[in-house]
Amino acid sequence: MKNKYTSLRLVLVLTSMLILWSINTSAQILTPTKWTYHTEKISDNEYNLVFKATIDQGWHLYSQDIPEAPPATTFKFEKDSTSYQLIGKVKELGNVIQEYDKNFQMELKYFTDSVTFVQAVKLLKPGATVKGVVNYMSCDNTQCLPPTDLDFSFDLGKITTVSQPEKTQISATADNDITGNKKTLWGFFIFAFIGGLLAIVTPCVFPMIPMTVSFFMKEGDEKAKGKFQAIFFGLSIILIYTFVGSVLSVIAGPDIANFLSTHWIPNVLFFIIFVVFAFSFFGMFEITLPHWLVNKTDQKADKGGFWGPLFMALTLVLVSFSCTGPIVGSVLVASAGGAIIKPIVGMLGFSLAFALPFTLFALFPSWLNNLPKSGGWLNSVKVVLGFLELALGLKFLSIADQTYHWHILDREVYLALWIVIFFLLGLYLLGKLKFAHDDDVKHVTVPRLVLSIITFSFVVYMIPGMFGAPLKALAGYLPPQTTLDFDVNKIIRQNLETYAFNGGKQPAEVCETPKYHEFLHLPHGLKGYFDYKQAVACAKEQNKPIFIDFTGHGCVNCREMEANVWSDPKVLKILRNDYVILALYVDDKYELPKSEWVKSTYDGKWKKTLGKVDADFQISKFGVNAQPYYVLLNANGDVLTQPKAYDLNVDHFVNFLEKGLENFKEGKSIRNINNK
Repeated sequence: MKNKYTSLRLVLVLTSMLILWSINTSAQILTPTKWTYHTEKISDNEYNLVFKATIDQGWHLYSQDIPEAPPATTFKFEKDSTSYQLIGKVKELGNVIQEYDKNFQMELKYFTDSVTFVQAVKLLKPGATVKGVVNYMSCDNTQCLPPTDLDFSFDLGKITTVSQPEKTQISATADNDITGNKKTLWGFFIFAFIGGLLAIVTPCVFPMIPMTVSFFMKEGDEKAKGKFQAIFFGLSIILIYTFVGSVLSVIAGPDIANFLSTHWIPNVLFFIIFVVFAFSFFGMFEITLPHWLVNKTDQKADKGGFWGPLFMALTLVLVSFSCTGPIVGSVLVASAGGAIIKPIVGMLGFSLAFALPFTLFALFPSWLNNLPKSGGWLNSVKVVLGFLELALGLKFLSIADQTYHWHILDREVYLALWIVIFFLLGLYLLGKLKFAHDDDVKHVTVPRLVLSIITFSFVVYMIPGMFGAPLKALAGYLPPQTTLDFDVNKIIRQNLETYAFNGGKQPAEVCETPKYHEFLHLPHGLKGYFDYKQAVACAKEQNKPIFIDFTGHGCVNCREMEANVWSDPKVLKILRNDYVILALYVDDKYELPKSEWVKSTYDGKWKKTLGKVDADFQISKFGVNAQPYYVLLNANGDVLTQPKAYDLNVDHFVNFLEKGLENFKEGKSIRNINNK
């Protein structure tokens, strides 16, 4: 009995981790290009400065030899005519790809694996130090990351006379040389692996372990053959699931990430699928594949050699579909971002965990004696998964609701549903709620009690959110607080902010009524615009810089930034008093009148919705389409400082805002978007 409920507790913990990973995995900081650099001594007073860029699979780095449409890779060296002299230009050594890009309507050159840049220098005096910066931008098929500046410094040391050229190498790693996207893939692999472990203890899979293992239990001389077949059986499971991931990676085109994340069709479809599976887990009906397909595969499993284990693995995959389907679906939804490798990595992680127990128990059948017996606890796991599926499905409907302004799932409605769902889950864990296939809970065990306490505590935590509490821990998963109709704390909060940030004075109002204010709002009572021209006009009138927030309704990291960084008093004070705020929603589906359509400068297509116009503005002016992305401008279109992306460090954000203000007052800028 102890083993049963220990397993149940483990399942619920893993399930919670799976849910959080599934929601968060699509929004992370990526660093797909890693830099290292060193020097090569080629004579007594000449050196090669060698820069090597390693590029993650699915990404590319632009060549130096392209126009400034997407930012080319550029090297800038500090001038020091008394210490060293550059010999020629930076050379590129690598397999360059040249092709016509329809988005920019020009021939582009880029690298997809690695590239080495070499700059020759001549020393004019001993001990010279060469400093500078390389500016580059990494892109994949769905997004371009913000142009990045990488500072470098070469200490060439004291010159000594040599009898023949020799090479000395000083290894150094760039400041931002981190594992980047590889960390993301490893994290996603772990997420999928947890999903595979979770699938094992579902009612469709767990009872099949002893049944399947018995197929490989041989006697005498056949024992070695049985072990070999067991290993091949496990490899077959991995092969089948990885094949699914490979197929998805092929059919996932470059626009699928934006389509899946913002369009109402896939989001409503995912919502319906999760609800259907939840009802199935509650025992309303059983989801099964056609019997002829399962029977046909099962007949093939009786064959010997390699075919038997292969078809047996396929039978297991098909039979367990009703329980593994939602988990596999969560992995595939999280991986569907247009990248080639991610779906394969996800299915590899899932299938490895899924195949592991079958293979191990087949190799060591005596371990079966230590397994808990199948019983009512398995159905309890299934019901708990049903509650979690129901809660998770609301997230997809919420994204479509926010994007299209249906106002079906405003914040208080969403919270009310979550409160009820998890309250009922708590009752179920206490045995006060029973479904058709459940056994009677004669007494509450300690694990059930602990899980119910956690669940009810979560419910209590959410209740104040119905009345305006920010619920920062859930900021990325809930509709924005501006959709809350019954916010009793709003007036109190605004009054406190007025006195805290302005010495009792009323903060500056907007210059005119913002366009789209009926359905777009700013957090924390901030006032601003959602149209670039209006923001520029107000910036001129009030003599203030502009704070541009490229955001999206379905952007989890955007909500986290607003809840954890924007909410800080130091940040709010600067935004409220010193900037004209402009929020541009790149995924909004509001249809613009024909007079406001915009013809794109990079793909020549007409942009007819507010979101497409805002996204086109971000791409054409800044070469970036990742969110959140923050830009500081003056009214003339001058970029005041290097734009900023997702960063939950409040001090970094304050420094970013203060640097923009300082440059605005001193008339400094780094470039002009109108002259790009």
